[in-house]
Amino acid sequence: MSNIVIYHGSERIITVPIYHYEGSNEHNDYGLGFYCTRNLDMAKEWANRSTRNGYANKYSFDERGLKILNLTDKSKYSVLNWIAILMHNREIPENDRIEFSDTLEYLNKYYINTDDYDVVIGYRADDAYFRFPLMFIRNVLTYEKLEEIYLLGNLGKQYVLISEKAFNRTKFVGAISAEPLYFERSHHRKDSADNSYRELERLERASKGRRIRDLMREKDD
Repeated sequence: MSNIVIYHGSERIITVPIYHYEGSNEHNDYGLGFYCTRNLDMAKEWANRSTRNGYANKYSFDERGLKILNLTDKSKYSVLNWIAILMHNREIPENDRIEFSDTLEYLNKYYINTDDYDVVIGYRADDAYFRFPLMFIRNVLTYEKLEEIYLLGNLGKQYVLISEKAFNRTKFVGAISAEPLYFERSHHRKDSADNSYRELERLERASKGRRIRDLMREKDD
């Protein structure tokens, strides 16, 4: 592949993405980076998470010769690789870090350092859905259900620019206004996540499937 179109949802127009911008959040899913999507509707939804008049910034991106980590390639990576990266970058409640330290240590063997890549392609967690990986870490959510939520779910894929080289490959094409209806869509998605979480918390303890403690025992056997 060569040039592709990517979108970044924001409250403002961003003509030049700045590498390691001062306001960047190192605790995002894949650490510091410029978070984009190839889906225009998803970018509009991101743009209107806290406003009704955001923008989907559109870029032409030259990915030739770049080192790309595609975590959505199921032939190479599993949900454990993805969740190990999340646990490394996201802020985990201190009680969980202490109580489930052995679980987090187990996941370290699946961790991939995204700093070694120019681009990461991976599934979203976002703040509303990060509770589900935590439920998995707490040995409640099964591996199969976690896979279903993320790999078969509707959160979409992120296309994250990691390296300075990748940032320099972007060319601003224009900004597309995000209609107010995307504000409602964003909040509906959060409400759906809240309802799903409560339902799973009630049902998942008794469900069949492999939990992370089962996976850890398989490793020891």
